[in-house]
Order: sequence, then structure tokens, then C-alpha cells
Amino acid sequence: MTTSKRPNALVGRPVEPLDARGARIAALDALARRDYASEDLRVKLLEKGYDAAVVSPLIDALRDEKLLDDRRYLENFVAYHAARGQGPLRVRLDLRRHGLQGPVVEEYLEAYPDWIAQLQKARLKKFGAGSPKNYADRQLQARFLGYRGFTSAQIRMALGFDVELDADS
Repeated sequence: MTTSKRPNALVGRPVEPLDARGARIAALDALARRDYASEDLRVKLLEKGYDAAVVSPLIDALRDEKLLDDRRYLENFVAYHAARGQGPLRVRLDLRRHGLQGPVVEEYLEAYPDWIAQLQKARLKKFGAGSPKNYADRQLQARFLGYRGFTSAQIRMALGFDVELDADS
């Protein structure tokens, strides 16, 4: 007995590349599970075997129906990844991998209010409540936070680096 929630007739069934109805069902099925960026959903449908001539108008129709919204996806993506301790540089790179870039991305990244708070949480989780004791500790923490995708200005401000003189106090 199978435990799949899908009817057996649909599982493993070959895809008809020009089947617009089938492509819409596949797209809605994917969107029911989670939100997608337009480019991600387009790639997913193409990988399933649907023709680009069917997928492109479908993506446009889903946008018109507000079932697919890159701005909503972008807002949720930035909030989720920032809450995981990732900085704006890393989030921007991940968004680019999902096919989102340009002024809209920059607008959301700049508008996100809590980058420093998220940086502090990531630092606290990794290194504890104590502040770095010496220059080497600060450098270690700065490298970690840089890897997490925070900007050098954010790191310098959060770790108390002297902007004028880069030395231990």
C-alpha cells in the first residue's frame, strides 16, 4: 500500500510538454507547498518537461492573479534569512541565485531595519556574551561575521573597531 497523498495515476506519469492545464496544475501544486520566485517556478516547470511556450504565459497569468509575487517572496526571503543570522551581502547573493536582482532587491535590503541586531545575535550565538578581549579575537569574529554576509561597516560598528585607527585599545 502506498502512503503517497497523490493518486497513483499522477505519480510518475509522463508530462505532455504543451499541456497548459497540466502545467498550471503542477505550478499550483508547487505554490500550495511554498512560495516561489517567478524564475524558480519557471525553471521547476521547465525541468518537469513543460515547454517554454506554455510556461512563460502561465507565469504571467499567475502573477496577474497574484498567486505568484516576487515582491512578497523577496520580503519573506530577506526576513527569514536575516533571522537565521545572514547578512545583506549573503542574502543578496542568494537572491541572485533565485533570479531576483536589481533595484527592488536593493530597496528591500536597505529597508530591512535589523541588520545590526541580527549581526549581534549571530555573534552572541557563536562567541557568547563577552566582548572580544584582544585584536586577534576581534579579527576572528570579524571573519566569521564577514562569512555570514555582513558588511565591513556593520562589523566594524558592532565590534567596536576604531574607524580611524585599527588597533587594540
